[in-house]
Amino acid sequence: MSKGIDYWRQRLQSRQSELRNAFTGVADTARLLKQHSRLVDDLLRDLWQQTAIPHNLCLCAVGGYGRGELFPYSDVDLLILLPNDHDAAFDKQLEPLIGMFWDIGLAVGHSVRSLEECLDEAARDVTVRTNLLEARHIVGDKTLFHGMQSQLFSQLKPEEFLHDKMLEQKQRHARFNDTAYNLEPNVKESPGGLRDLQNILWISHAAGLGNNWGALAENGLITHKEARQIRRQELFMQMLRTRLHYLARRREDRLLFDFQNELAQQLDLVATPKKRASEQMMQRFYRSAKFIRLMNEILLQALQERILPHQPMPVLINPRFHAHNGLLETRLPTLLQQEPSAILESFLLLQQHPELQGFSAGMLRNLWRVKNLVNRDFRMDVRNRRLFMEILRQPRGLTAVLRQMNRYGILGRYIPAFGRIEGQMQHDLFHVYTVDEHILNVLRNLRRFLLPEHAHEFPLCSRLMASFDKPELLYLAALFHDIAKGRGGDHSTLGTVDARRFCKHHGLPKEDATLVAWLVEQHLVMSRTAQKSDLSDPSVIENFAGIVGTEYRLTALYLLTVADIRGTSPAVWNAWKAKLLENLFLSTRRLIQGSSSNPDAEVAARQQQAAERLSHYAVMPGSYKELWEKFGRNYFLRHESHEIGWHTRLLLAHMNTEKPIVRARLSPAGDGIQVMIYTHDRDDLFARICGFFERAGYNIVEARIYTTLHGYALDSFLVLDESSNAVRYRDLLSYIEYELAQQLESEKGPLEPLEGRVSRQLKHFPIKPIVTLEAEKAGNNHQLSIVAGDRPGLLSRIAQCLLRNKIQLHTAKIITLGNRAEDTFLISGQHGERLPSDVVEVLEAELTRQL
Repeated sequence: MSKGIDYWRQRLQSRQSELRNAFTGVADTARLLKQHSRLVDDLLRDLWQQTAIPHNLCLCAVGGYGRGELFPYSDVDLLILLPNDHDAAFDKQLEPLIGMFWDIGLAVGHSVRSLEECLDEAARDVTVRTNLLEARHIVGDKTLFHGMQSQLFSQLKPEEFLHDKMLEQKQRHARFNDTAYNLEPNVKESPGGLRDLQNILWISHAAGLGNNWGALAENGLITHKEARQIRRQELFMQMLRTRLHYLARRREDRLLFDFQNELAQQLDLVATPKKRASEQMMQRFYRSAKFIRLMNEILLQALQERILPHQPMPVLINPRFHAHNGLLETRLPTLLQQEPSAILESFLLLQQHPELQGFSAGMLRNLWRVKNLVNRDFRMDVRNRRLFMEILRQPRGLTAVLRQMNRYGILGRYIPAFGRIEGQMQHDLFHVYTVDEHILNVLRNLRRFLLPEHAHEFPLCSRLMASFDKPELLYLAALFHDIAKGRGGDHSTLGTVDARRFCKHHGLPKEDATLVAWLVEQHLVMSRTAQKSDLSDPSVIENFAGIVGTEYRLTALYLLTVADIRGTSPAVWNAWKAKLLENLFLSTRRLIQGSSSNPDAEVAARQQQAAERLSHYAVMPGSYKELWEKFGRNYFLRHESHEIGWHTRLLLAHMNTEKPIVRARLSPAGDGIQVMIYTHDRDDLFARICGFFERAGYNIVEARIYTTLHGYALDSFLVLDESSNAVRYRDLLSYIEYELAQQLESEKGPLEPLEGRVSRQLKHFPIKPIVTLEAEKAGNNHQLSIVAGDRPGLLSRIAQCLLRNKIQLHTAKIITLGNRAEDTFLISGQHGERLPSDVVEVLEAELTRQL
């Protein structure tokens, strides 16, 4: 008697539930994967037999299911194998069976092919070839299945398969930027993930060298100890992937922020004062990924040596090293043990011989074994210090070599402080890489400034870097700038101590060591000044010039700052930030070189430059004299000449207008839209503007608030379109001009702040808002600084809080770093007076509550 869908669905669900309960109690991953595969085997076999499928067909498991590793919510990959002379009527008989698989709750990925079609597809597509390599008979004609396996292996060419799988892996790694060290890595697909281990076993299986780690050890590709280490890391990754599936209740292979805290809790990890439980769990993941990637590299090279015939003779490099098949190896197997300084020499040789593609498998294995020889005595050895500095001074290959040193565990041993931040998470909501990966990205960015093929990306940086006499000092500053993160305390201050000690031990001249230490200590000051201060204010430039002191330091700090910001996240860098930093650099350099910082001279210069711009539009000099008088002297100190020209041209006919004037243009800096608003000044103006842009989907990144001598607000905003939708800019600018003007004319009050969902990262790793209000040394203004998690309506909340407390706003710098907002406002009392202490306390408290 045939059973119905409900029976089969209930049977599947109840047994899956039993497996989950057993895993929750014991967490035996290997057992779970096997039992889950066996459960589905039995179910499919019974359904096949109940449906009375013809006996000369065959049902096969392929992919991960074929390996007997079926994760809780993974697809069940099936092949229905038909004889070459199959009847077309078979397709109709199979349709109800496939439908039943889905109806009972199996996520089936299936193909229906004849034996001949299987072999043809396998010959054309390496993915099909790989799936069939792992095929396993479930039910049906065994002779047909064995015939497929026999013919598949007879046509399989190990050399070709090796090449295809290595290319496939290279492309997969490139999709993840060749790193597993982002903050939400993929346990399966990222470099160092499970797929890297599977790739080794596929290739070795195709070559007849075994399809498990024990077999590889028996065939001499790895030692039995290494086989156990690999299996231990594989089980850890499989355990994480299993838990991810259960937590997400779907197929989920990414270690998303949503799951990291709960995963850590399931692993019985406990937070410490310096490290969250989730950070401990992720650091363990990164270390496992590092080991897996190393074993992947070693074994791929070992397999190449076994599979590829006609290996060329070794080529002598020097008395201690030779190249074999384009890979560096020691001439004496025990060289690294006997003379540990050869460890650093080997990396130097990779830089000096670009024809070398890397280390041989034996050399890699040996490096991993001897890394503990890089100890205190090794670090104190003058020869090794000289070798490390020589590596930093090489004209090519530095980024690749330092990444290799990190991957093989040498860099963290040579610089112990670097070893402590390997796999260290950064929950500041804008870094998307671990600390060590970020540092190496910064160093890579500095190196790119030296490469002619990348000169078009940052022309100024490339010119400055080409004339910088000691680039190794910048590389050292990059290595140490974030090296003290996670220790508690100010990482810039702590990192400065490390950098100074390193430079002293490595014999750097005093002035060079001082520069490196200064760069580490001050590596955030330029970005803070550029993004939080009014760069049109001469006093800002003067203060910054006082910090940097010399043009040489200014150049070094500018190069490091650009490389640093670009190394945080692809989403953080934009043309607006590039322009801010460039403007600060150029203005400060002019001042250091002796140009006058006299405010009157600066006003005159900007007016002259604006007048020249206006002459191109046939605007007569006398026509804007009265308008400029109404603007007032401070206007010219706070606006660049190109802005002055734009405003003047647009407002000549509207000096005493009764209606709001709104004009928009694409930002000359390259990113975003510049918006000018001119209207009678009013207290709620900033709140209205913020409400409009939030609802229109624009992110305000800069606001310059100014009131003319005749009572008009002349405000400038720079906004970025956060949507990825393609837009016609002519229509977009017209929309902003019309709709914002209508909003400003409305008699209704400011729109209520938007309510929306916070990001996943902010939800799981919230930022405690920090509100600071400090009086300026000169004048009546106060600087209000706010650090908070970014969310919809944030700026409107701030604006309306200022409005309620009768605060006058002068400038605003709005910085969004990923999901982190760092906003700075220059404010005063309603009539420009200094805020009394009781108002300061009330304002700080209310803003903190609002955020």
